Amino acid sequence: MKDKRESFVRLAEGRVNRALKDIRLIGNLSNRSAYSYSDEDVKKIFRALQRELELARSRFGDGESSGSGDFKL
Repeated sequence: MKDKRESFVRLAEGRVNRALKDIRLIGNLSNRSAYSYSDEDVKKIFRALQRELELARSRFGDGESSGSGDFKL
């Protein structure tokens, strides 16, 4: 049991920290002097992120759900 817990903690910390870093990098895209984007682009980005978070959360509850694939604007 302890090995499973240790594996979970190690993997969860690494993956969550990597996801947080990537989310911060997405936030860097808000610099209008460096990038051009529409309000619709922003909505698509955050809908996709929210959808994946909801899918991941649901997997902890009922074990069902599959990813929605790669994100594309």
